[in-house]
Amino acid sequence: MKRKGVLLVIAVLVAISLTVAACAPAGVGALQPQERMKVATTTSLYDTGLWGYLESKFEQRYDVELDIMYAGTGKALEYGSRGDVDAITIHDKAREEQFVAEGYGVERVPFAYNYFLIVGPPGDPAGIKGLSPEDAFKQLMETGSGKFISRGDDSGTHGKEKTIWGAAGFDYEAVQKAGDWYIETGGGMGPILLMASEKQAYTLTDMGTFLAYKVKLNLVPIVDKGDILLNVYSIIAINPEKHPKTNIEMANNLINFLTSDEIQELISNYGVKDYGTPLFYPCAGAELTE
Repeated sequence: MKRKGVLLVIAVLVAISLTVAACAPAGVGALQPQERMKVATTTSLYDTGLWGYLESKFEQRYDVELDIMYAGTGKALEYGSRGDVDAITIHDKAREEQFVAEGYGVERVPFAYNYFLIVGPPGDPAGIKGLSPEDAFKQLMETGSGKFISRGDDSGTHGKEKTIWGAAGFDYEAVQKAGDWYIETGGGMGPILLMASEKQAYTLTDMGTFLAYKVKLNLVPIVDKGDILLNVYSIIAINPEKHPKTNIEMANNLINFLTSDEIQELISNYGVKDYGTPLFYPCAGAELTE
């Protein structure tokens, strides 16, 4: 076909398209923007791949684009209090309850749990293996015989670390000034594990992220028993009375999704094939004491 002929065909097609668009009822033939929902998440749910596993299932079921914001508990609470997201998934019970009490969140809904671990070099230079978490921290503080990498980022893991220091009898500000053996970083859980492995240091980690990164690490579990190590994950919908633009309907859909029998079963099996044990345990409707 000659050039003039091609141009004529294009012009006719454009004219037809414009005519159809002009004659169509409002909203017909136009692409409708897909509904979106924003969730700020603690880093461990992301670093373990759990969100990557569940995200597409939720999107397909509810025809929504889910934006997962890698935040850490402290930052997620900040996003939630400003109304920048529709829901948060975090793991710090005290701050979650405060968030709801202050009117920023509708309800704290636990949906999964695992445990924290103190991991460290196979040689255990500080000799803390077999101790309680509180006694292990006490020995680290009093001897300074092993480096400790702290998240130092106001995350749920960092909050748990501060709780253990307090239970061991130490003011956290004193720990921060205790010496070069204590290193605050401000990173996510995955990067912190890699740093601890490189420096052959101890760190506090959730079980799920440790298992997901285990093949990359020269670290082993040193302390893995103690009630204080319980780690519960919750979802909280942002309160539309505080932030009217929040997508409360889709936030409630996500809560129902995560606590449904189907997804609870998927959570109970997540990681078993690759690691021989689940990275998380389902707990929808259960009363867990932290």
